[in-house]
Amino acid sequence: MGDSFSKKENFKKKVQKQKEKALRREERKENNNKGKDLTDMFLYVDEYGRLTSTPPTHREEVNLTEIQLGAAPIEEEEVRKSGIVTFFSEKGYGFITEDNTKENVFFHNNNCNEPIKKGNKVSYEKEKSPKGFSAVDIQIIK
Repeated sequence: MGDSFSKKENFKKKVQKQKEKALRREERKENNNKGKDLTDMFLYVDEYGRLTSTPPTHREEVNLTEIQLGAAPIEEEEVRKSGIVTFFSEKGYGFITEDNTKENVFFHNNNCNEPIKKGNKVSYEKEKSPKGFSAVDIQIIK
């Protein structure tokens, strides 16, 4: 018994797809990047910021002792700051305006060594609190 026309056509299409797939597989084998040298995969940046495969013409010597690994060192801030009391409430809290940054820092009367009034020039230490910075160890500058 013979196959129908449509079965023959479907079989021809199937064989054709298998041939195309084999050709694509062979192309991939020929053009694969496996086994390339590491230097072939490098890209360089030229003086205009474009990527290029040619290495730079001149090399600048780098002193390995000048390279610093890790985070940048943290510079110590001055411990005592100074400012002027710009607001003071009868409830015992107020704000000091810092001399250098003009930033307002909260303070409470419990952190004062002596009685303070509005307009006093004070020195204090800045401390991180849950709601921002606050002044502690407040002393009047005379």
